[in-house]
Amino acid sequence: MSENWIEIGQLGDIPQLGSRVVKSPEGEIAIFRNSDDEVFALRNKCPHKGGPLSEGIVSGRRVTCPLHNWVLELESGSAAAPDVGCTPAYPVKVEGDAIFLSLQPSTDC
Repeated sequence: MSENWIEIGQLGDIPQLGSRVVKSPEGEIAIFRNSDDEVFALRNKCPHKGGPLSEGIVSGRRVTCPLHNWVLELESGSAAAPDVGCTPAYPVKVEGDAIFLSLQPSTDC
């Protein structure tokens, strides 16, 4: 898998337990930061009804969709049981304070 990394901002641009949205040719990508300063990226669309995940609640390594409370794993984009489904996850890396994103999904749903 060849990844083309793009710099999307600084760690401080995303509040802890918050998110920001990056627009891509495939649609919006939500960038999340948890309380441990881990950064994750998911397509900004819940697999259930398309809710904006960027507006959800981040807890640990999960985000809860604001529309119908589906819980998704931030690392993989998979729905937590009993729900079934997933949304594509994207590779991210932090170097110093800079956040880099690959527009090539690491998971394909």
